[in-house]
This record gives sequence, C-alpha cells and structure tokens, in this order.
Amino acid sequence: MKRQALNPYLPLNVYIPDGEPHVFGDRVYVFGSHDAENGTAFCMLDYEAFSAPVDDLSDWRSEGIIYRADQDPGRDEKNRYMYAPDVVRGNDGRYYLYYAMSGGHFTGPIHVAVCDTPAGKYRYYGEVRNPDGSTFDRCITFDPGLLNDNGRIYLYYGWAIGTGLQPLPKLPKKFIKWMHTRFIEPKLFEKTREQIAREPYGIEGGNVVELEDDMLTVKGEPRRLAPGQVDAIGTEFEHHAFFEASSMRKVGDTYYYIYSSHLHHELCYATSKYPDRDFKFGGVIVSNGDIGYRGRTPEQRLAMTGNDHGSTEEINGQWYIFYHRHTNKTSFSRQGCAEQIEILPDGSIPQVEMTSCGLNGGPLAAAGEYAAPVCCNLYNSRIRKSGHTAFGKKTSRMPAICCKGGERYIEDICEDTVIGYKYFAFTGAKRLSVCYRGGGSFTVKADDAVLGRIELPRAGAWQTAGIPITVKGVHALYLVYGGEEKCELKSIRFD
Repeated sequence: MKRQALNPYLPLNVYIPDGEPHVFGDRVYVFGSHDAENGTAFCMLDYEAFSAPVDDLSDWRSEGIIYRADQDPGRDEKNRYMYAPDVVRGNDGRYYLYYAMSGGHFTGPIHVAVCDTPAGKYRYYGEVRNPDGSTFDRCITFDPGLLNDNGRIYLYYGWAIGTGLQPLPKLPKKFIKWMHTRFIEPKLFEKTREQIAREPYGIEGGNVVELEDDMLTVKGEPRRLAPGQVDAIGTEFEHHAFFEASSMRKVGDTYYYIYSSHLHHELCYATSKYPDRDFKFGGVIVSNGDIGYRGRTPEQRLAMTGNDHGSTEEINGQWYIFYHRHTNKTSFSRQGCAEQIEILPDGSIPQVEMTSCGLNGGPLAAAGEYAAPVCCNLYNSRIRKSGHTAFGKKTSRMPAICCKGGERYIEDICEDTVIGYKYFAFTGAKRLSVCYRGGGSFTVKADDAVLGRIELPRAGAWQTAGIPITVKGVHALYLVYGGEEKCELKSIRFD
C-alpha cells in the first residue's frame, strides 16, 4: 500500500548523503556515502544502499551493506574512509562501484568494486590505471561519477578548493594562480611541482576521461569540463565554479554535468551536446538553504547550509534532483532529500525550493502526525549569520534537528526561530497540536496568514498543546517561536 513520501526520504535514523540515484529495472537505487548520527567526520567505513519501486517512492528499503572499507587491500590509516561513490552498469552486464578513499587529503586513486546485481555484495576489482598499468593520478582523483553512453564508459571526477566566498578578493588572477600552484596545491594534494605543471588546465576542476571495456584502464587524456574557483575568474563559471561532486546525465541529445559549486550549498549544472567537451554553465538546481531561489540572499537562508552533493534521475516519467541537508549542528550527519524538477523545452532547469514532500508528487495531507524533523525550513538570526557550523563553535542559540537518548526532534528553539513545512493540503477546520518540552509559544501561520497562537505552559517532559485552525488549500505551515526560554519540538499533529 502506498504511503506519503516525505523529506528526508529515508528513515530519520539513516544518514546517506552524496546520493547518486539510478534506475535499474523496476527499482530506483541510491548509492551514497554513510555518515553517522552525531558524526565527527565525513563518511564512514561502509556503503549501505537503499532502493524503492519506481511506482512507489514512499517504499524505500535497505539493501544492506554492499561494500566495506576493509575489503580494499590498499586501505591504511591515511586512506581509511570511503567518500562519495557511484555505480554504473558495464557492457558485460555487471555493476561497477567507483569510490575514493581518504582521511581528508584527496590524494589517493579511484578504486573499483564489482557485483552481478545493483545492490548485492560487491567485491574489490582494482584501481583506475594508465595503459602501462601505473596508477591514474591526473589532476585530483576524487568524487567519481560514471556514464555508460551507448557502450562508451566515461569517468567524471575532480576537486577544487572552494572558499565559499563570492567573489574572491580583488587580486590579479595570475597572482592568485601562482599562490595556489606554488604553495597551496603541493601541500594540500601532496603533488610535486612537476605533477602540477604537466596539467594543461591546472589540477583543480571537473574532468572526464574515457575508460576501456575492462572498466579500469583510461583511454586517452583527461579533459577539463568545468574550472575551479581560481581558473573560473573571468569565465561564465566565475560565480558558480566547480568544487566537487561530478555527475553526468544524458537527456535526449544533451549532456547535463551536475556538480557542487565553490559556494558549497548548491548543486549546479552545465550542458553540452558532447559528453567530454564544450560545456556551458546552465544554472543552479537546488540549494540546501534555498539561497538564490527567487532572489534569496545568503543572509536570508532558510536552513543551515553546508556542502551539497547529488544528481538527477528520471523516475517513472518524472525528473528529480537528489541532494542532502545538514543536521545535529554539524556537517557530518547529512540526510538525503529530493525534489521534483522540470527540464524546460530549451533545456534549462529552473531552481527548485526545499520541501517536506519532494517525492510525494504533491502536498502532504493535513491529517495525522508528523515528526518535527521533516521540516524543510529551520532557522533563526544566528543561522542566517553563520550558515555553516561544521568547523565552527556550536551554539545553544541555534535550532537544529538532533538525536538524543534515541529520540529525534528539534532542539534549541529560541528567539526568532522559524520552523517551516512545505506543503500541506488543508481541507478546513482542524485542531493543530504540538508535542513539546520547555515553554513559550508558537505563532501558527499558513503562508503569511496568522492562524493563531499555541501557548506552551512550562513542561519538563513531553507535553501536548494545540489550537483550532481553519484553512483550505495548499499552503506552507510555519511555527514561529516566541519566549525568553528555549523549547524542543518532537511532532505536530492534525485532528
């Protein structure tokens, strides 16, 4: 029986960021990294895959652990974590999983595992190599993405320093480039000056190289598809330069290169009529703070922002963008979300907003109970000022989705906090209740219209309070907190 599909689309105790969606047969599979709840580092030591029927995107199931870091013979203390993977079906009918291992240095090779089924038990296969058998180490071999284009296998990869600044300080481009190649790149990427100098486009950016049918051996020279932040100065990519997360999709006769920009919070795209050259910047598809959507500025972000990674996929005739959000006041506990997108006749993809009902095919019913963490907007003035807290000091004056004592809820709701759910289909008179701890009040709004205020008598244990509301049609629901103390929210309920 079909249920409603919510964001995040996987259970609230699951943290699968960097999701690459692929339809194989009658199921859609998501392959991604594996974060920990309340994590302290990017990615973990295994890959867990999830899948759903193409005609029921509410029915996700775990396929179990499909591959473990300790299966890689080259794993050591320096190369211990498995970062964002991708899977492609080879010309032999088998499935190949590509990944990079790291401890934060971005210097290792791209590894490959193989399996007879999309989400079975993968086994180690080898590493991407040059025709002479040596390790392929051109540019920065990180974040692999694959495309089987009518039998031709393309490997997309790369990384670049992403400052998050827009724009870079006003210094001559030649000076900034010299600083990077002379001091920053050799140390960060552990490359010699000779290795850096051999790359005609520099080492930072998004690249492609074709593979032989053995799925390991490169064929020809790598090509640059999108420049990193320094090389993008003065180009059409300047304000959305390549950072990481290479992914390629083919729609008709057009190739869409999806990537994360140097601003971190957004997934962008570039298009071409070729899989390996002549890409033109297209635009932003999604931001995990809704920055840029209808002109929204970084200071108007609607959620904590941080790195983003994902891709598009057509599922049962509808295109979607898969991305991830940040929870637990860190960027090490990321959860997968998805939204419907539209590819217009001219090939462009308008930016979409974050919602609570991305895979649902429409608004959620204003009936029954919803866990508070399915909110798509969660912010106050501190989040709007800081945006990204992965490497900064956590503050108790910033609301966040959390897990404590095995319970998942919104904590540290304090002055000027806004909690938003998009969208609900309202049918008239209801009673809206909240399950909370703490005290204060929630002003309830449907879009901009105030429906009433829920008073929250001081409670040390979970308590419920509510008000009658009357509203019809499809609207966003907002809870705006008021009070001098702090509050926690576990769920909302319509009766």
